[in-house]
Amino acid sequence: MALILLRPLMPLLRVYGSSIFVFIIWRLIKRLRAPKSPLAHILGPKKEHWLKGNYHRIFQDGLRYNLDLVQRYGGAVKIYALLGQEQLYISDPLALHHIIVKEQNVYEETDMFIMGNRLIFGEGLIATLGEQHRKQRKMLNPVFSLANMRDLLPVIQPIADQLRTILNAKIPADGSVVEVNLLPWLSRGALEYICQAALGHSFNALDPTKENEYMEAIRTLAPSTLRLIFLRPFIPMIVRRFSLYWRNKMMDWMPSDALKNLRHVVNVMDTASKKIFNEKRAALENEGFVGIAGNRMQGKDIMSIMLRANASSSNDDRLTDSELLGQMNTIIFAGFETTTSAICRILWILAEKQDVQARLRSAIRKAKRDYADAQGLSSPWEDVELPYDTLMGLPYLDAIVRETLRVYPPTSLLSRTARQASVLPLHQPIRSASGEMISSVHVPENTTLIISILASNHNKEIWGEDASEWRPERWLSPSGERLHLGDGESNSTSGVSLGVKNGVKYPGVYGLMMTFLGGGRACIGFKFAEMEIKQVLTTLVPRIHFALPASTDRNGYVKEIYWKMNGLQVPVIRPPAGDNVTAQVPLDLRKVCEQDFAVN
Repeated sequence: MALILLRPLMPLLRVYGSSIFVFIIWRLIKRLRAPKSPLAHILGPKKEHWLKGNYHRIFQDGLRYNLDLVQRYGGAVKIYALLGQEQLYISDPLALHHIIVKEQNVYEETDMFIMGNRLIFGEGLIATLGEQHRKQRKMLNPVFSLANMRDLLPVIQPIADQLRTILNAKIPADGSVVEVNLLPWLSRGALEYICQAALGHSFNALDPTKENEYMEAIRTLAPSTLRLIFLRPFIPMIVRRFSLYWRNKMMDWMPSDALKNLRHVVNVMDTASKKIFNEKRAALENEGFVGIAGNRMQGKDIMSIMLRANASSSNDDRLTDSELLGQMNTIIFAGFETTTSAICRILWILAEKQDVQARLRSAIRKAKRDYADAQGLSSPWEDVELPYDTLMGLPYLDAIVRETLRVYPPTSLLSRTARQASVLPLHQPIRSASGEMISSVHVPENTTLIISILASNHNKEIWGEDASEWRPERWLSPSGERLHLGDGESNSTSGVSLGVKNGVKYPGVYGLMMTFLGGGRACIGFKFAEMEIKQVLTTLVPRIHFALPASTDRNGYVKEIYWKMNGLQVPVIRPPAGDNVTAQVPLDLRKVCEQDFAVN
């Protein structure tokens, strides 16, 4: 029956399949007939596969592989991508300064990245280049100002409170332990955070009885795109050669559930965001608010601020409706996925390192008690809400967040394309194929460069010999105060200036690390992400004790959580207790008692 139904479509399927096949053959022939590679003198691992090269190794559970590349070859490494394409894998700080700051007009996002994001999110920040991107950035930068973050913090505190109430309800009152998979709840909480803060709209994400398509679409977007990672290089060719009508037809005919699921996710996101956008604009025009969340936000959400700023801008600076919609989808996805990963990772670390958890809990208790005394508050210290500057300034909490984001960046790799030939200087010379030490790399036009956030954050020369060790004390002075980055102050243990070596540092916008990138395409919402992470931790940790799973299954196995680096950080349970695939963070939870605080 399936063959009968497909028979009228077979000619078109053959055309589509033939186009892909011809493209692959053309690329292979072009590669074989090309003169000696201009990157022949750059060392790197041998090609492992005629189609995948060794590209798959850096994305598929690639933590050790990524760090070993830099350890063996240095800050500029040649790798083989799809169809044998040679790319440069960069972690050298001087080279990255040129790529993302000094010559960012030369090293732009890849066509694959821009076109793929435009198909998914619309004309948002991560789908635009040049003047259009600069105009959008100019509009959005003030939206994420410290003043706006200060206004947002108390308004979104109820979300963290609701998350704590839900988890507390699962914990036995007698002080015993219960195992809870935190990932779905933290995921729901992060989604509610970003939807209320960004849109002034609630999807009731923390209420499992109120599922909706948009919420499910956002949660499944990242896994859907990762399953199609090896199709991404073909996106520019397909977009340039086929109209929207024929691209949709191809999606209908392709026997790929992953592709069809991604299209469904995008359609759901587009429909929901347009509805919210129209309601939001109509309400603002009438000086009103939409829904319970909108009334509580009182126009302090990011979208309301952006719409007001856009309406008061000149015609030259004003964004179109499609650009505003693109910002909505982009901000929600970016703010949802990375913060979920970061909070899960921190709670896992606290569960593993009980002394760190106790010290953090004590620091939070002291800060809340001090603030309550200063304000004359009589509520239990656990329920005290810290204002923005106090929350962001807690030294040990800040050290834990920074160190986690440095050692375990939620996104490990990003790409750029050289739009013209250029010379990339290196802070640390590398050995060439001839054995000569070279301090710069000639980058041919159209070369793809992979920015290794992970390797940069683990650079021993910059961060010390213990760079790959999670040690929050590196961010603190001997007296426990925050180090002022880049002022030459040395850490008492490592003996090196934090994040700086001989005046050389990474151009990261946050903590001199590369987690949120830097330059004109740095993550615009990193202040919000940091604020959300800290607010959730100071709400959960005072009342809930976290520990690694201790109970055994019916076969006598204990669950061991393992973090796969698949582009994004994915927590799974190792065999034999788990399947090594399903994302989950099961931890043992119980109520906090006095023994769970640090002993002074």
